[in-house]
Amino acid sequence: MIFDTVPVEPIGTNCCLIGDEAANVCAVVDPGGSPELVLDMVARSGLELKMVLLTHAHYDHVGAIPALLEQYPDLPVYAHEGELCPAGSPNPRYFLPHLGGNQRTYGEGDTVKLGGLVIRVLHTPGHSRGSVTLLAGDLMLSGDTLFAGSCGRVDLPGGDEGQMWASLARLGRLTEDWTVWPGHGEATSLDYEKQTNPYLRQALAR
Repeated sequence: MIFDTVPVEPIGTNCCLIGDEAANVCAVVDPGGSPELVLDMVARSGLELKMVLLTHAHYDHVGAIPALLEQYPDLPVYAHEGELCPAGSPNPRYFLPHLGGNQRTYGEGDTVKLGGLVIRVLHTPGHSRGSVTLLAGDLMLSGDTLFAGSCGRVDLPGGDEGQMWASLARLGRLTEDWTVWPGHGEATSLDYEKQTNPYLRQALAR
């Protein structure tokens, strides 16, 4: 598996690339902005971009999607159905606009195949209704659920404190020591967060 990441505007979201070199394919996770940097990361990989995967659909995780679809008109974009913009929503910045034929949904227990890679989907709401955590190889892409030393905020549309505690506890009960790439900030490991992250520790103790 190949992995790369680049922080993108407007607020330093970690846009990640995962790929299967043997199959010559890759996926981009959370292309929040700076489309030129995202496209450069894809070009640098030398792999064919096959899909976009979203941990959630806040504006800072989806901003480069229109530019990607200009370059790749048939590109599927996966998000949990809870992230799709409700009709008449007063907060479109926090939901995914409907993307017509490009739209795909995934949820709890689903898997997405990328060449020989199998990407597992965990529904981990709290930061938003449809937040998911993606597991690929030894990587955990936790979006804005689990951060190094912290966790995502719950005061935005679709946020829920009780769900966040439950999602953190669920991640904390996983037994493998995943390398965690959150939606913002530095990478960490799940074992380290279990030992030091006050939010994760509190969630496990509830």
